[in-house]
Amino acid sequence: MHRSTVSSDGMSRLYRLLAAVERVGNRLPHPFWLFWILSATLAVVSLALATAGVSVVLPNTGETVAVRSLLSLDGLAFAAGSALENFAGFPPLAVIVVVLLGVAVAEKSGLLAALLRLTVVRLPTRLITFATAFAAMTAHVMSDTAYLVMIPLGALAFRAAGRSPVLGVMVAYVSTAVGFNASPLVTPGDGIRTALTTTAAQTVDPNHVVTPVALYFFSAASSVFLALVITIVVETVLAKRPDLDGDVDGEGEGVGGLALTALERRALVRALATLVVIVAAVVTALAVPGSPLMGDHGSVVRSVVITNIAVFLSFTFAAVGLVYGRVTGTIPSISAAPPVMIDGVRQIAPVIVLFFAVSQFLAYFDWTGIGSLVTVEGADLLHALSAPHWVILVAIVLAISVLNLVITSGSAAWSILAPVLVPMTMYIGMAPELAMVGFQIGDSVTNPVTPMNAYFIMALGYVQKYRKDAGIGTLMSFTVPIALAILVAWTAFFLLWYALGIPLGPGVDVR
Repeated sequence: MHRSTVSSDGMSRLYRLLAAVERVGNRLPHPFWLFWILSATLAVVSLALATAGVSVVLPNTGETVAVRSLLSLDGLAFAAGSALENFAGFPPLAVIVVVLLGVAVAEKSGLLAALLRLTVVRLPTRLITFATAFAAMTAHVMSDTAYLVMIPLGALAFRAAGRSPVLGVMVAYVSTAVGFNASPLVTPGDGIRTALTTTAAQTVDPNHVVTPVALYFFSAASSVFLALVITIVVETVLAKRPDLDGDVDGEGEGVGGLALTALERRALVRALATLVVIVAAVVTALAVPGSPLMGDHGSVVRSVVITNIAVFLSFTFAAVGLVYGRVTGTIPSISAAPPVMIDGVRQIAPVIVLFFAVSQFLAYFDWTGIGSLVTVEGADLLHALSAPHWVILVAIVLAISVLNLVITSGSAAWSILAPVLVPMTMYIGMAPELAMVGFQIGDSVTNPVTPMNAYFIMALGYVQKYRKDAGIGTLMSFTVPIALAILVAWTAFFLLWYALGIPLGPGVDVR
């Protein structure tokens, strides 16, 4: 039997429900094939609607859009003739590849892991939970690699503080998963989501651009808020469990010791100096009168630096990573950087393969006119219901949090939902960035409780290093309370932010 003391009927029913979700989810095809199945379904639906002569009038332009059949000669010609353009022009593709070129260098050099270790070790022992949780928020800049760094780091940090390493694993895993879309830094995920949102928003307003920093104020504030909520739940509920005196003889491999060596500290200082020089150079270039880097009418928000921030982020990560790597010897020369970048891109090969299928589906969705039909009819339904915007936002959060139990890939889910959700909300007077916030919350909160999350099993494996008889129920008994608390607290935080009218990011009003 597991040592978990959670055995109430309610929790048992929850475990059975999650087990059912796991069984259903395991029967779903690979996302690559899922999008082709959706494309085939779209083709059949477009044929039926085109045969029936269905059309819709766009409220923003008055243009009439008739549904076109993908199963026609015109449709087949479009599908064959636009395939390469659809893929090459898919906005998230370039963004994620460019950003990861730099992030790969910073990660391989050991710089990012060193920063996380410094974040944890600098704070007093009594703040170890908050330090670990906030470090996880910062680690989101490494995308999924954050799990690989944070989970062993959490065990090490808690053992060093004389606390249960099992609890450390739980805090690190849940913090990384439940707040995956909140960070004090701009992450590759921000680039993917905002590129998809821009494409969807431009079906309504061709001039609307959503930059990777569009939600920065909210995301940065959320990272601190979520770390606090996680700390409160852990310290008041989970840390008091009587079953935390488990096996503590497991190994804490993965990131090395917590304390930084003298060499690592010297490397961090030089990397920080490099960062300061780069930032100063960019600010100086922007400050030059008539600088071509500035946007129209001297707008910083529309400047080349912000609208193409992926390029600047990649260069910055690569530069500071090279400096750190040269000092520590992890990247001994500039010539060693390209292989590291290649390895970084190789790690996202599955995402690139998925993007090919996603890009075709989205192109078909737009060409057939079904996207316009769904968004306009959906907007009319919302108008008829006369629901306040905050009610719609809560509904978006709840619906996506349930969907995320099965489809845990945020980029895949947003690829499907953005073309419908973003224009629909724009038609009822809501900013497209609001729809993205609602998605990001719902897409995060259920990450740690679903077995469909690939890192769920990895986290369980680390728990079993310290507690040999741990099982899925053990992990869920820790993750479910935090996930539920975050769902309520983060949604309330979002509604308060909306009510106060605080900008979501630079130049992005919440209303």
